[in-house]
Amino acid sequence: MEFDAVAAWRAAGEAGDAAAAVAALDPDVTLVSPITEQFTFRGHRQVQTLLDVALGAIDDITYTDQVTEGRTVALFYEARIGSTRLYEAQRLRLGDTGLISNITLYVRPLPALTLLMTRLGPELARRDGRPGLARLIPLAGGMMHSMATTGEQRIMPRVAPR
Repeated sequence: MEFDAVAAWRAAGEAGDAAAAVAALDPDVTLVSPITEQFTFRGHRQVQTLLDVALGAIDDITYTDQVTEGRTVALFYEARIGSTRLYEAQRLRLGDTGLISNITLYVRPLPALTLLMTRLGPELARRDGRPGLARLIPLAGGMMHSMATTGEQRIMPRVAPR
């Protein structure tokens, strides 16, 4: 089975090119948010908006691994948001056309995920015509990011295996 769409998706992600990434997607693509399962991005327009914002916030994407089972591909990459390391796993499902029809994203560690939320959320809300929400997200996200960072740097090291 050819995986041209997956190769194009990877290259576009590493180049930070949202339009090229969307070209690898089925027009009816769904993308499940890594931040909340409360919503899914649907279709080229919504996914391109997300990718425009995300690829502007995430630096130095380097894909490290790819695992394939039938029409499902798992990709793994390492990147940065500012000085914060980010690791992402992506489950891609290919449709009958060979294009990517479903994407589910998983991000770690928790401080990277909360930082991602504070970077993406406001711009996505602005682009969706919700300026009030765009102002609220940094407050809520900032509190969660502060707690996640404190836990990661100060609390969890105390319970590390000896």
